[in-house]
Amino acid sequence: MVARSGYTSRELRPAPTALLPDPLVLFFLLGLSARLLRSDLKVPEALYEALALYLLLAIGLKGGVELASHPLDGLGAQVAGSLALGFATPVVAFAVLRFAGRLPVADSASIAGHYGSVSVVTFAVATGWLASRGIAHEPYMALFVALLEVPGILVGIALARLHAPGRVAWGRLAHEVFLGKGIVLLIGGLAIGWAAGPERFTALKPLFVDLFKGVLAIFLLEMGLVVASQLRDLRRGGAFLPAFAIAAPVAFGAAGAWAGAGLGFSVGGAAILATLAASASYIAAPTAMRIAIPEASPALSLTAALGITFPFNIIVGIPLYHRFAAAAAA
Repeated sequence: MVARSGYTSRELRPAPTALLPDPLVLFFLLGLSARLLRSDLKVPEALYEALALYLLLAIGLKGGVELASHPLDGLGAQVAGSLALGFATPVVAFAVLRFAGRLPVADSASIAGHYGSVSVVTFAVATGWLASRGIAHEPYMALFVALLEVPGILVGIALARLHAPGRVAWGRLAHEVFLGKGIVLLIGGLAIGWAAGPERFTALKPLFVDLFKGVLAIFLLEMGLVVASQLRDLRRGGAFLPAFAIAAPVAFGAAGAWAGAGLGFSVGGAAILATLAASASYIAAPTAMRIAIPEASPALSLTAALGITFPFNIIVGIPLYHRFAAAAAA
């Protein structure tokens, strides 16, 4: 029987797949569930490293290729505004952690540094989420990933030393921050992609573009396994740390969305900038903080950044930040 609207009852029901999260999120949830259920599923360490290297290089290459098609002289205001956001975020995070959460200076500075830096994987998931919905964004957003990875780390270290002066091995720290694999591959990929341009990049497209989402899916499976193993450390931060790890990305994401709109980004670009502001580093920042602030507890930072904020962002946050960006642009 046909309904009055002209559609059958079967047609009125949403397709089952429409009710499911993005497939990338499902891979993450599979890894999370497997570890919580004590499965022996694991991704070999060598494969995990290879996947991470691939993702960093692929993001840089794709951004560089697109950057070759766009003039650089119009990006000055966007770069300056994004960097200002990158320096402000860890300062705010430190103040909240220190005075509202009453965490020690070292832990507050370390966590602030993680939240001031960015997550490359969250960026990759955000671009995939936008692409799957046909939402356009500036093609050179990978440039801002590279730009925003460092300021938060430097501010976190500076805050720790201002409140508790001590010697820092600045040479070793600079080497880890600026020559770590994340920055080298992102900047190197941007440079190679920019030099090659769209035409000469065509031969590499099957590897670095067509396979990207499949590789990201396997990486997120491993991330699910890792996050599940971090959850047991939640009790060390008390009730405040989980609350901060959810409230901070929402607040920083809103700030990033309105900043992106004010800097002239499209809705998609502002959503990506909001995602970057809301994300927290769990690759570059932990290494730098271990060197510069050895007295800080890495378990607290990783539990907040990787155990709570990362899954929150890829499941709930990215669609929310897109809504923020759309509202800011309206």
